Amino acid sequence: MIRTTLPLLAALSLAAPALAEGHVTGDADAGADAFSQCQTCHVIADDDGNVLHGKKAKTGPNLFGVFGRQAGVVDGFRYGKSLVEAGEAGLVWDEEQLVAYLQDPKDFLRTYLDDKKARSKMSFKVRKEEDALNLTALLGKYATPSEDDADGDPAATN
Repeated sequence: MIRTTLPLLAALSLAAPALAEGHVTGDADAGADAFSQCQTCHVIADDDGNVLHGKKAKTGPNLFGVFGRQAGVVDGFRYGKSLVEAGEAGLVWDEEQLVAYLQDPKDFLRTYLDDKKARSKMSFKVRKEEDALNLTALLGKYATPSEDDADGDPAATN
């Protein structure tokens, strides 16, 4: 039993990085192209300030580490009330949530919060689901580290 278990565990540990990158269904390269729609307001810049995608836009929050992070928690950015409320209610950005939000932020928040008065400060809508999937794949490349890596702070990479 041990002889078969150890090789299986070794194979799975080698496959883990590939499986982690497979947590989204879009095309990150196409997402980089589609990010031109987003760069007027957003940037993807690492902790050292290196711009990975976009320009140095500051209308919207930096999207580095958004994938896997609680909604509305980047220090220094003033989020809309509804987005903060959604984050406090447990909204963590994953592929399903991001794709839906990108396609219609206001409707997403109204549905998520079950509040017909919910609003989003982001008025832009990504028209094509394929673009939303590709953007999500791009954001997935810059996912937040696990809570163990970030000492439990979901915004630690920002």
